[in-house]
Amino acid sequence: MNRDQIEGKWTEIKGQIREHYADLTEDDVEEAKGDREQMEGKLQQKTGQTKEQIRETMDKILKKI
Repeated sequence: MNRDQIEGKWTEIKGQIREHYADLTEDDVEEAKGDREQMEGKLQQKTGQTKEQIRETMDKILKKI
């Protein structure tokens, strides 16, 4: 999914992200504003997971949508 597609479906994507990562606040998710790399960085900070783990999870979330 490219950046334009992510931005277009951001509301749906952020809902899926919040379901998967319950520790994230609405503000955490909104900071990324559709920027996948920024969202992945925020998830790394919050969860302590590796970049690869976060990327795999994001790929799964985006495939659902």
